[in-house]
Amino acid sequence: MLQNRFAILLTLLSWLSISAMAQTVASQAYTPVAVRCPADFNLVRMAGTPGNQTLSSSEASYVQARKTNVLPEAWKTYLSNVLSTNTSLPDYVSEILSGATSEIPTLGIATSGGGYRAAIFGAGVLNALDARNSSSEAAGTGGLLQAATYLSGLSGGSWFVTSLVQANFPTIQELVFGPASPAVSNNSWGGWNADYDLSTPSTNSTMDDEYYLAVAEELLGKYYAGYVVTFADVWARTIARHFANGTDSSNFYNESYTHGAGILWSAVANTTSFASYSIPFPIVVADLQAPGQNSSEIIAGDFEPLTNPIFEFNVFETGSFDPQLSAFVPTKYLGTTNNSICVTNYDQSAFIAASSSELFNEANLTGTFTSTEGPILDLLESLMPEPGVEYDIASWPNSFYGVAPDTFVDSAQRNLNMVDGGEDGEVIPLQPLLVKARGVDVIFAIDATDDIDDFADGSSLIATQNRTSLYPSSYSFPPVPTSLEEYTAQNLTTRPTFFGCNTTSSNASTPLLIYLANGGPPHDGAAPVTNTSTSQTTYLSSEIQGMLSQTFVISTQGYPTDGAMTDPYWPSCLACAVVDRARERAGIERSGICSSCMDRYCWDGSTTV
Repeated sequence: MLQNRFAILLTLLSWLSISAMAQTVASQAYTPVAVRCPADFNLVRMAGTPGNQTLSSSEASYVQARKTNVLPEAWKTYLSNVLSTNTSLPDYVSEILSGATSEIPTLGIATSGGGYRAAIFGAGVLNALDARNSSSEAAGTGGLLQAATYLSGLSGGSWFVTSLVQANFPTIQELVFGPASPAVSNNSWGGWNADYDLSTPSTNSTMDDEYYLAVAEELLGKYYAGYVVTFADVWARTIARHFANGTDSSNFYNESYTHGAGILWSAVANTTSFASYSIPFPIVVADLQAPGQNSSEIIAGDFEPLTNPIFEFNVFETGSFDPQLSAFVPTKYLGTTNNSICVTNYDQSAFIAASSSELFNEANLTGTFTSTEGPILDLLESLMPEPGVEYDIASWPNSFYGVAPDTFVDSAQRNLNMVDGGEDGEVIPLQPLLVKARGVDVIFAIDATDDIDDFADGSSLIATQNRTSLYPSSYSFPPVPTSLEEYTAQNLTTRPTFFGCNTTSSNASTPLLIYLANGGPPHDGAAPVTNTSTSQTTYLSSEIQGMLSQTFVISTQGYPTDGAMTDPYWPSCLACAVVDRARERAGIERSGICSSCMDRYCWDGSTTV
């Protein structure tokens, strides 16, 4: 039994030198470092009040440089791919995308949670939007990824987003499967290594025991430095071998490598793709679990209330635009709690992805720790005893201690407890893209949740609508159906759907939402392969390739009618939606194919159930 094997391991540990184990290269690279803060350092930046919030100067500069130096050509490339499908676009679409007018779209892409299934589906959709993919160019959808200003992810979507940007934005095929000839080093990309199970990577129990012990040893430096270590740290070191640089099949068990330790989220700014403004600005989302939180605002079946602040981790800053906090700290100095001693190395990319996908509080609440998780927790408690510590959350020193004491629920807490970004029901990371200071006017929302038969049912959109209604001065969200039955009755999850097509003077700043769900099999009659279980933690390469291929079909089929397998006008309709807010700002009426496209793809607010 696994439990017995761990008991033997714990006995053997009494013969080992713990201090020696703490010196493993991964342990050193994972340990936070305290240094003197820079001169005139101020830890917390207040982001302002609703309607008057500000971005960090670094984000604002990045976005402006990207819009000036990169996006004009990116939009032209996208336009060229759309036109290659032999469509006839209204002049205003071509003028906007070619830069002939002063109005250009500000596009955000959000990719949902849902474990490996969501990571694969999100990767498949972005592959269909990638100008580097010749099939996407031919389909008329390629180039939209390169034209996006923002890219957000949570949970499984955060695995995809963090791995993509820290690996310097490789092609999707290289991201998932690794390069053809990988260079084995601590900083090289080796692929997702999905054939190694996240929980039990080997079929040999002895090898798995040694693996668990090695992972635990990698946390000792952080523990002895005085920081809280929880199961989320185990999770971080586990998923780092899949979604951070430094691991491939040739060195998976080799402890002379750091396996993603020391790969920092703030260091994405140093990659050539980011430094050249070539990629969308990346954001990862996590939920806050707080003592004294308002449990009456928890959606039935979920775990965290809608009124808890949503935290975002971007390359430059971490914090929340929610009005009860509206404050940020430098991501580079996460773990810092004052203006004198600054902590670095806490913002491990894998720990941020682990915080965004930290579902273990759900397991603990229901008393269902698995036969794998339970013994690992015993090992953690034995090696690093921490009386009173809550193990089933991701623990972050509270950089916002004392901030907004009248409104911020965790102002008096020494540590912030982070959990999966979808635990409040908002499994698509839309909130960062609704921040008015960012000026996003069109959002491509990818939904790969597991609501019904491991397909999405639209519930995440309802949760976002409910939450934004609590903060009307801060966020504006387009109307969506309020009942799940409506999504089914109108086939809103089995085809692309546009929400918020018609604005008024009162909601002119509301983004238009392009919603693409993993809501059913493709229209070509193929058996579905994209609705795998969230609990599936290992995949064969052939299985992933099948899912990526089917996701490409789902992403490019549009809304076919009369028994057709694809809508030949889908590339044009997508382009019409992308420019629609820019068209409106320019005072131009919809015309030509865009009129019929918007009539067919827009939800008009009607209900049938």
